[in-house]
Amino acid sequence: MKTMHWLLATAAAGLALGAQAQPLQTCFKSKWGPDDQKGAVNNIGPSNVLDAAKLVKRGKAIRMGIETNSKTPAFAPRTFSITVLTPGQEYGGSLGETKTNYNDDIIMGWVGIGSQLDGLGHIGIDGLYYNCLKGSEIVTAGGLKKLGIEQVPAIATRGVILDMVGLTGKDPVPEGTAFNKKEIEAALKRQNLKPIGKGDVVIFYTGWTKLIGKDDKRYGSVEPGLGVDGANHLASLGVAAVGADTWGLEVLPFENPKHVFNVHQILLAQHGIHILENVTAEEAVKDGVYEGFFTLGPARVTGAVQAIINPIFVY
Repeated sequence: MKTMHWLLATAAAGLALGAQAQPLQTCFKSKWGPDDQKGAVNNIGPSNVLDAAKLVKRGKAIRMGIETNSKTPAFAPRTFSITVLTPGQEYGGSLGETKTNYNDDIIMGWVGIGSQLDGLGHIGIDGLYYNCLKGSEIVTAGGLKKLGIEQVPAIATRGVILDMVGLTGKDPVPEGTAFNKKEIEAALKRQNLKPIGKGDVVIFYTGWTKLIGKDDKRYGSVEPGLGVDGANHLASLGVAAVGADTWGLEVLPFENPKHVFNVHQILLAQHGIHILENVTAEEAVKDGVYEGFFTLGPARVTGAVQAIINPIFVY
């Protein structure tokens, strides 16, 4: 009988809490109108490009992408493999009198492996995606009808690197370390950087990619990363994209275990801010450079959700 009273009391308390709880907001309209599919990249204008070009002082360009291969640790169940063929040239054959040879490759696997761009059609909230688009209307097995990677324009703007290794004094930054407004502002102050501006791309350096090939299990299951407060803060500043040298950008374990990939929802579904994963700024950090000209142009695969990328940072 006591058990029954406890169950009834628990149920009543649950109903009371439910009545007080705010309904989950799932639809977020774009400030750029009902036809917008570009999201926060709209914040990048000619002045962003011109100002970013002025940051180039040494004439050095670095790759921010890591290698993608069958051994690159990835979010399960993603896998990757490549097959190279020499069509029509089997057994030492060649083409024409010039004895031409050529190789072609076939990729079999998931796009979301290695350095990647998360498009606006990647993450939704209860079946709704950026700009209140319904998943039931835009998501098909043959590709996205809207929000595909082909909609991403050329990105050229100021890139801001936040050195969280330097801030925390730990290399790599331990898993579960959340980067919120306090940490973001502290990193900017420590690095003597101008404030993050509208249209900037922000990249967190955590040293996490150092684990690849050494502790893949740890690398792919947890990570330091952006917290909910930090995501909302960056969105309020009008950033165009946010990235990190981790496989999932946001902090894991999650700040709230019940809020699964909430940072992805805030950035992609709510604000149209593209996410860059597994992009490393280690070389620039070693050079003591934390801002420069960031550029990216993903392959325009129609209807794709993500893209394998290799951003270029020039300083």
